[in-house]
Amino acid sequence: MSETGKNRALQHRADLGRTAADDAIGSGAIPTADLTSASQPTSQTAVAYPAEAGITSSPDPYRERKPGLRHMSRMMLYRRRFMRNRFAVVGVIIFVLLILLAIIGPYLSKWSYYEADFLALSEAPGPEHWFGTSEAGNDLFAQVTHGLGRSLIIAVTVSISVTFLSAVIGAGAALYGGAVEKIILTIIHFLLAVPTFLIIALLVSDSGGDWKLLTVVLIAFGWFYPARVIWSLALSVRENDYVRAAKYMGVSRPRTILRHIVPNIGSLLVIQLALSVVSTVMSETGLSFLGLGVKLPDVSLGTLLSQGANQLESAPWMFWFPAGVLTLLTVSMAFIADGLRDALDPNSNAGGKA
Repeated sequence: MSETGKNRALQHRADLGRTAADDAIGSGAIPTADLTSASQPTSQTAVAYPAEAGITSSPDPYRERKPGLRHMSRMMLYRRRFMRNRFAVVGVIIFVLLILLAIIGPYLSKWSYYEADFLALSEAPGPEHWFGTSEAGNDLFAQVTHGLGRSLIIAVTVSISVTFLSAVIGAGAALYGGAVEKIILTIIHFLLAVPTFLIIALLVSDSGGDWKLLTVVLIAFGWFYPARVIWSLALSVRENDYVRAAKYMGVSRPRTILRHIVPNIGSLLVIQLALSVVSTVMSETGLSFLGLGVKLPDVSLGTLLSQGANQLESAPWMFWFPAGVLTLLTVSMAFIADGLRDALDPNSNAGGKA
């Protein structure tokens, strides 16, 4: 071999992280650059590699991984793709800050959300009241932080419950098939044709502003549309070999749903969970804005927006601060959902190449 070929072989060996001891492993000879008959492999199992590549034997697939090399797990891949989406990262930061504001905010103000300062009615933002006060003298900063926490509790509870119910019901309808599938789809299609917003409004109108009842009603009428989407996706999943194998091995259908079908549509469920937070916040805000959701003395972002809309000209801070917090919440969750979609979708190039 020429000197140039030897240099190329050494360089390639260094790139592969191989040493002379690694090349000495194995019994199969390989052809040299001149491809003479004496250099042919002596066994049928030996694999020929060009000598200039610097590989003198078949690589051992069971050879231990070098300490400097680390296998990239699926979660690491998803995290890399997610972190490359700058808007998604910004959304996570904003969402975390809003959670911290909802937790720590009530302790930062010396006023409680239900406590009134009768000496400062409709007072503009200042050192005493950072976000100003309402027409009743309530500290708006304390009310915004409490309302944000109430809206987050409702949104997260409803989103997790709706995602779980829709996943189980939709995947169950696809796996059971037959009469069970027809009954579930009939119920879903009937509920899709009914104006659920009006039904929810009627159910919570006499609740006295109980946010727990509002949460239950939103869960009861929020699962059927996602379940319809999951059912259509689970139809293709149930035809996979591992689902059929589980059936032939005697695995129960509920276990098959939870162990095989639901995990394989996990990417859709994660995105749906993030988007469900946005839709739940908007539903709760709309109901509270109309006076059908959370009511005084308890407050939510929708309640504060309803009060601020009546004082938009005389006390605009009563509207713009809750509206700004609500906008940050919905925009941050939209950014997070968009980043999750790009990270979990293998056909998407928005997250870059890992």
